[in-house]
Amino acid sequence: MSKVVPNAASPRAGNLPVEATSFVGRRREVADVKRLVAATRMVTLTGFGGVGKSRLALRASTGVHRAFRDGVWLVDLATLPDPRRLTETILDTFGVADRASTDPESRLADHLRDRQLLLVLDNCEHLAPEVGALTERLLRAAPGLHVLATSRQRLNVATEHTLSVSPLPVPGAAAGTVGSQPHLLARFESVVLFAERAAAVQHDFTLNDANRDAVVEICRRLDGLPLGIELAAARLRTLTPAQILARLDDWDRLLTTGPDTAAPRHRTLAALLDWSFDLCSPAERVLWARSAVFADSFDLAAAEAVCSGDGIAAEDVMDLVTGLLDKSVLQREEHHGIARYRQLGLIRHYGLRRLAERDEASRLRSRHADYYVDLVSRTARVAFGSHQVEWLHGLELDQADLRAALDFAGTERLDGAAGLRLATGLLYHWINTASVSEGRQWLGRMLAIEPAATLSRAQALWVAAWLATIQADFESAASLLAETRSLGERLDAPSLLGYVALLSGLVETSTGDATTGLAHYEEALDRLRELNDQHGVAAALIRLSLTHSALHDDGPAVAAAEEALAVCERSGDVWHRSYALLALGIQRWRQGDTDQATEWELESLRINQGLGDRLGIALNLEVLALAAATERDHVRAAHLLGAQLSLGRSLGLAPGDYTHLTAYKDDLVDQVRGAMGESAYQAALGDGSALNLEQTLALALRDERSRSPVVRDAGSSPLTRREREIAELVAEGRSNKEIARRLVIAQRTAESHVENILVKLGFTSRAQIAAWASEQGSPVSATRP
Repeated sequence: MSKVVPNAASPRAGNLPVEATSFVGRRREVADVKRLVAATRMVTLTGFGGVGKSRLALRASTGVHRAFRDGVWLVDLATLPDPRRLTETILDTFGVADRASTDPESRLADHLRDRQLLLVLDNCEHLAPEVGALTERLLRAAPGLHVLATSRQRLNVATEHTLSVSPLPVPGAAAGTVGSQPHLLARFESVVLFAERAAAVQHDFTLNDANRDAVVEICRRLDGLPLGIELAAARLRTLTPAQILARLDDWDRLLTTGPDTAAPRHRTLAALLDWSFDLCSPAERVLWARSAVFADSFDLAAAEAVCSGDGIAAEDVMDLVTGLLDKSVLQREEHHGIARYRQLGLIRHYGLRRLAERDEASRLRSRHADYYVDLVSRTARVAFGSHQVEWLHGLELDQADLRAALDFAGTERLDGAAGLRLATGLLYHWINTASVSEGRQWLGRMLAIEPAATLSRAQALWVAAWLATIQADFESAASLLAETRSLGERLDAPSLLGYVALLSGLVETSTGDATTGLAHYEEALDRLRELNDQHGVAAALIRLSLTHSALHDDGPAVAAAEEALAVCERSGDVWHRSYALLALGIQRWRQGDTDQATEWELESLRINQGLGDRLGIALNLEVLALAAATERDHVRAAHLLGAQLSLGRSLGLAPGDYTHLTAYKDDLVDQVRGAMGESAYQAALGDGSALNLEQTLALALRDERSRSPVVRDAGSSPLTRREREIAELVAEGRSNKEIARRLVIAQRTAESHVENILVKLGFTSRAQIAAWASEQGSPVSATRP
């Protein structure tokens, strides 16, 4: 018979060690592990080295020991190099001495067969195939056995449940905002861990005003990795937090103070990363190093384009990415239905060092820059199409890598024209992300590098002029446009000259000369019509509408805006549709139709929300504030004005320069101020200014569902005209995606409309909407003006 340790049947059976240091945080993770261990028989905690898998397993195991009659048993495999010793190592843990009669696996299975226990297999990654195969056989042989493993990759056991262990939460990039509210730091387990380990090294250590920001930044730079934080805190024997932070760029020398009792690879961060690197296949090591060239998250297409070649086929990249995900080198996240991958900062830093050792850094940076130049060029070509929202969101996610590509181009190691194309193609990205000043800086840098009189330079000059106009820097805009026009004429670029005329009109109208501006817009419209540039035609019509409105030419103003909407519908242009609705809303408001004006502005706002167009949102807010003031909803008007002013400041924008509403706004603000009183008005304005973008959008759209309908074609219908149109499409069986395509709106806008319809009608399903729409009278399309 097999022997067991004397206390094998006691309530505290097992060999779990007493924790030598405090366990910080992880309450949710501990609860999740305990639940999984109780509900399933095989659980593997995965995650990168040093993330805290072992400590989490030990804490959770201690919490469930009473559930296992025969105890909880820990087997640490970290120092076991030979997989042939795996079974005997586990037998040694149980104290099984009789080894003569049968093979080791049979003896282990016999020992476990009638027992109810939890076996914790720690640090399995270097023996993953052997541990997986043995565990599967043991689980079949011993029905009372539960296994909890830790590994940097799953063990591929049939019944295995995996739980990925993430680094500890860290304060956001705006560390100063947290530093100004010290009580918030207790929410971040990374900071608490540093403070506790620091106090163990320096008994009087406390977080205070002098060290708080440095500690927060240390935790951020180490990505919340517990091992890195503990090693950094240990340096307080010699350095202050500020000195530790200053030396973190040399982390592989700084973070080398682990305890002698720790496993060798946990004594220094460099050793830990070397261990992880050695566990990868040769091709995975190459991909680890090459993918470190990405500054932030990237998708599979980017990895295939940048990292393939020289021994790695593009079609093999997906499997290699999967391998690095399995080994926790890459982390997976999802945005807008697309999987993206990223490396923790320390892992990326290590990868870049390995890339330099391979003498591939310069070549990979060049390929990286080339990829993003091509991506932005492709995005610019479809900037106003049906996939506009997805492209723009993708560019926002790629922002760090776009900056890296621009920086590479700015070093003159990339073709100058390519750098200009990159900065120019990001026009709408600069606007969307409130990065107008940054865009102007990059364009200025690229224009200085590439002085040749090329079409790329001329287009860059035009984009720089457009960004200057947004920021009301009309003197710079006029100078840039003059050079653009000269180049356009010399290069015989009729399209460019059309856009120069368009932007020249904006400069003139914004500086008070509407008549001259109107002439420029008409020139732009003629040129762009001749070229069949539908997007340019839409833009010129929108500007014509706004200018006619400023000149009180009501008929031409409405006609131009409605023609712009028609052009957008034919061409699938979502972006300009929002601005055509803006112009039409302004004109309807000027004509006294506040309800219809509000309806147009809300529809425009929903499009701009989907696009992330902060400029468009700021313009919508201005009109909605004026409409609220006209309706004597003074508090709402003040809130919207405050929110609009705050958003405008973040853009460096004066919306009145884009439209012609400044005089109207001044008069209505005086009315609102008089009705509310100065103190109440300033308080409401301040409340609006304090809102973030999400809160601002909620404010603007908050009463959309309860507003009196603008159109009641079917007698008692509570829906607006647009909502009835969408209800009819739902009745036809159209999906949200199909509705968006049919009406040339963003899919998110279509989804929002459907949600509004459900709320207004008190329904819970699309089938109910369809039945309701079928019972109504004439379709809204038959009564559309």
